[in-house]
Amino acid sequence: MKKILFIATRDPYSGRYSGDVIGSNKIINVLKKKNILDVVCFGKKTISQKNVFKFKKPFFLIRIFYVIKSLILLQPLQFGLFFSKDMERFVSSRADSYDLIFFYHIRSSQYLPKNFKGKKIIEMGDLYSSNYLQTFDNLSLFNPLKYVYFLESILIKKVEINIFKKFDKIILFSKSEIKKVNKIFIKKIIHINISIDKIKKKYVFSNKNKKILFIGNLKYLPNKLAVKNFIKNILPKLEKKIPEVSLEVIGDISKMNKVLLSSNKKVKFLGVQKNIDKFIKGSFCGLANLKIATGMQGKILSYMSYGLPVICSRQVAYNFNKNVLSYSNDNELINKIVSLKNNKKVSSLISKKSLRFINNFTWKKIAKKYLNMIKN
Repeated sequence: MKKILFIATRDPYSGRYSGDVIGSNKIINVLKKKNILDVVCFGKKTISQKNVFKFKKPFFLIRIFYVIKSLILLQPLQFGLFFSKDMERFVSSRADSYDLIFFYHIRSSQYLPKNFKGKKIIEMGDLYSSNYLQTFDNLSLFNPLKYVYFLESILIKKVEINIFKKFDKIILFSKSEIKKVNKIFIKKIIHINISIDKIKKKYVFSNKNKKILFIGNLKYLPNKLAVKNFIKNILPKLEKKIPEVSLEVIGDISKMNKVLLSSNKKVKFLGVQKNIDKFIKGSFCGLANLKIATGMQGKILSYMSYGLPVICSRQVAYNFNKNVLSYSNDNELINKIVSLKNNKKVSSLISKKSLRFINNFTWKKIAKKYLNMIKN
């Protein structure tokens, strides 16, 4: 049994339907079964949560100050957005009483005390410097965010290199991401897959199925760009071949984006849905048409857990072998969507492959990897 401090920059207990919140909550629950675990995070304090130390996010103007300070110190802008002096003092004052500190997400690494002698583990998940560079490449020259993402990609890359040097173990989700890491650090890398809770096998082929499903937070720019491109450039052409086709989007979306993207009546924005079982019914494929993608995409694992056939861009498909349909241009995307809609043989084959593949991603199997990593 070890004494562990778990640091997260979002509240794992918030109940928010978000990948990082759900992921951190799962890890906390499995680690505390066989260890003494304290949690430090941002959030609202509640009396019932023992061994959980929550801190309020600084006021907006103070966060702006921290962002400017991060820029001056050549640190990622997101460090400033997720910085708290009170949290930093708390971690530094107590760090020496722990055998291990587990950092969840790269931005939590800024809370590593300078002289901490215990074990240091971080779940990076993906190499975000690569993701931000892709975002830079895909934005217009006239979009100010293009240059913000370019700057952030450079600053994050610097942090990633520092993490590889200082930390004892670094968790990455994708084998393709691991290949990008300098070989001198490879022994520190732990490959752990993203997980799903259950395999439900809800998908059934039917000629009556007419919905394409997209799962993803539209406040995340790559998802927003993917949906926007599909509505503008793909859906009008697809309607000529499948007149009854519709697109349903599940995930957080701002009111402004919902208005801007709702011009086509065949598109429905359903917001956050904790249970998507009823939306699988009537769907004939799950969509992951992202042009900006690194690592493993959780949305594909969600589709697969229901046996729903998946079609995705080549960037996304890289980690899923031949268990998904992939495309390299718009015409190919349209033709393969039509094939999944009308061809039972193709659709059923991809569905069966998905269900076999997803067996490797159940939380029951993956949880053991976290426990073994802490032991060693």
